Amino acid sequence: MGLPGLKCISDWLLSSMWSRLHSMETIQVVLGSALLRATDGAAKRARVNRSALVREALREHLKRAKTRELEARDRAGYEKHPDDSAEAADWERGAAWPER
Repeated sequence: MGLPGLKCISDWLLSSMWSRLHSMETIQVVLGSALLRATDGAAKRARVNRSALVREALREHLKRAKTRELEARDRAGYEKHPDDSAEAADWERGAAWPER
């Protein structure tokens, strides 16, 4: 006799895996032989398949690209409207700093 929640968990896991597989697209990527060998070596060391390694690399790349984009936007905003030191001084005078 199995554990009561095991069937529910296995059903959920299968359903989750099935929907994840069906939400993925297959693409073709052309790599030079040196890059392919390096990719396969990295995948082996990470104990994942090549596709998983490439997916994670793309996620990380897109995350860094988004961060750079937001930083550039913020930088442009600060350059357009630089800090006013007089305004900052007003806030500093009004701030309640804890006693030491």
